Amino acid sequence: MPYFSTDDLSLFYDERGAGELLLILPGNTASSECHQGELDHFGKSYRAVSLDFRGTGKSSRMVSWPADWWDRCTEDIASLLSHLGEERCLVVGASGGASIALLFAIKYPNLVSAVIADSTVEVYSPESLHKEVAERSRRTKEQVQFWTYAQGRDWEAVVEADSNLLLGLADRGGDIFKGRLSTIRCPVLITGSRKDSFIPDIAEQSVRMAEQIPDGRAFLSDEGDHPLMWTCPEAFRAAAAEFFAALSRRKTKGGGERE
Repeated sequence: MPYFSTDDLSLFYDERGAGELLLILPGNTASSECHQGELDHFGKSYRAVSLDFRGTGKSSRMVSWPADWWDRCTEDIASLLSHLGEERCLVVGASGGASIALLFAIKYPNLVSAVIADSTVEVYSPESLHKEVAERSRRTKEQVQFWTYAQGRDWEAVVEADSNLLLGLADRGGDIFKGRLSTIRCPVLITGSRKDSFIPDIAEQSVRMAEQIPDGRAFLSDEGDHPLMWTCPEAFRAAAAEFFAALSRRKTKGGGERE
């Protein structure tokens, strides 16, 4: 299986297809195993790669997750590009993975050609984070099945570590980007469902995020839930295809006007 090393950790990634590199970043408590559909779909046109972040999936476990886990993950993505022999990439992220995708564009502008950030927000309210952690404590049959599929037999330790990470973020006000969205220079598409049950103000936040990003735009579907990528894949994939096609047209025109 494909692995690479960073910070004395062994990180796993899954890969399909050939062509321009497109990274698929999982959300909280998910893993690359959950993105087989996206790998198959995007692998028809791109070199599609999904990463298991440190402490998750098939990657090495950690004794504790640092408060700056999100930033550490962006460094892991940069290491992955070096391992793959790639200089730039497209990035698609879902939920927490979308936050990391945007952070990656902020910290490593020379490595990112474009970002699709699905079902995420600029600031998570502490209330919503506490609600999410409380919801996880129910341990429903569906939750356990998902976590076992995504993380393996030690899913409880992974979920607990991720929940503690979210509670720490809540204590800090839920702000991951700290006013830096305006520094992103690549094209960005923010996607989501107006019916998102985890992010009730997703429409307002998506538009506000897109307005801050110099080359940002938003797509909101009337169907689906959280994340849009999984709950209404047809709408998400159509929006992604249109976004990437527009990028290709702009490249052909030599980086002409924004469409």
